Amino acid sequence: MTFLLALTLFVLALFLGIELITKVPPTLHTPLMSGSNAISGISLIGALLTAGGDHATLTTVLAFVAVVLATINVVGGFLVTHRMLGMFSKRR
Repeated sequence: MTFLLALTLFVLALFLGIELITKVPPTLHTPLMSGSNAISGISLIGALLTAGGDHATLTTVLAFVAVVLATINVVGGFLVTHRMLGMFSKRR
């Protein structure tokens, strides 16, 4: 029963995410990505805590994958934000 509930929640979150992203105008994609860095940072902290805990091997492996993916997302978001902010600075 718990697996079915988790799967249902995952599918609903997937559909909600797709609907949300497709409704955002292209001019707001970069600021939206900048704002999502905070959420990815929270995911990264949770994944680090799970990976460092005394859990089953599958849990540790999935937590490690989550750490890698969240780190890529946070770093990519900061790079895009830095580039976006550089577009508004004065040229030397």
